[in-house]
Amino acid sequence: MIFAVLFIAACFLAYSNGANDNFKGVATLFGSGTTNYKKAINWATITTFAGSIAAIFLAETLVKNFSGKGLVPDDLIQNPIFAISIALGAGITVLLATKIGMPISTTHGLVGALFGAGVMAIGADFNFTKLGRVFLIPLILSPFMAAVLSFITYILFRFLRKQLKVTKSGCTCVIDKQIKEKTSCTNDCEEKYEGVFLGIECQKLLDTLHFISAGIVSFARGLNDTPKIVGLLIIINAIDIKWGMIAVAITMAIGGLMNAKKVGITMSKKITPMNPGQGFTANMITGLLVTTASIHGLPVSTTHVSVGSIFGIGTVTKKADVKMISKILLSWVLTLPIAAIMSALVYKLLETIL
Repeated sequence: MIFAVLFIAACFLAYSNGANDNFKGVATLFGSGTTNYKKAINWATITTFAGSIAAIFLAETLVKNFSGKGLVPDDLIQNPIFAISIALGAGITVLLATKIGMPISTTHGLVGALFGAGVMAIGADFNFTKLGRVFLIPLILSPFMAAVLSFITYILFRFLRKQLKVTKSGCTCVIDKQIKEKTSCTNDCEEKYEGVFLGIECQKLLDTLHFISAGIVSFARGLNDTPKIVGLLIIINAIDIKWGMIAVAITMAIGGLMNAKKVGITMSKKITPMNPGQGFTANMITGLLVTTASIHGLPVSTTHVSVGSIFGIGTVTKKADVKMISKILLSWVLTLPIAAIMSALVYKLLETIL
């Protein structure tokens, strides 16, 4: 019975993760007008699922990190109540953020939940040093790295574009009916790139590269996030790692297809307006950082990296919405304590009942 509850809790976390995170890899495709919402979320679902399956072979370190090993004693790790508390604490936090359209980090939620349930269970014996070194430092540094790299890379790409004499056409004003908001010609227009590179039209080449980069980001997210959730299942040998990955991948995909739109609009439309070239640059930086982190077992947040990359572009163009970024940063600050409180309460409740 307790194993079934753990499996359901992990799937709930996977659903919440998909709802909040799945669209982030393709946000620039939608935000730049390269494609519509439906095509973007379908592409995100396919490539995220592929990343989740690839995690079976490439992400064992992350699975071990998010089992809690080294943070709490081994006997607590073997307690299914501990794993259930982490899954529910993080899942509730992420789903609440999804409902209000805030792109938060499931990784951050899991770290907070690990902390909350761990401290509730063992108090001062919790390994705070490893928490900071292995989890918090990568989470804090990654968005700043992404912002700086996208800032520098976009300036470099803009210089190369001018040297290659690739020009932008005038803006064609559009109104996005999918988000049902009035838009102005100043803030919501499609810029096209004119010119030929290696015998291919520049706009067509850029759109293709943009789709590929979005797929890479989504693949990297599936590769990075799936093991974190599966880690909760395998700590008590409740399920084989391969079947755990598949179950999480399917549930994550369902969450994204059913509940990703609010967060998707925030990421695509409310941080900064962007054209396809700017969107491609942000995606490229996000994909490189998240993929590298996954291979090295570093628990970075795709959310933090993606938002940082998009904000870096907005800083160059001077069109970033500082108020929206402030709201997102506040939601990031609140994620860890809310997840910690939720998981601690769940642990105490389950310990009392069971």
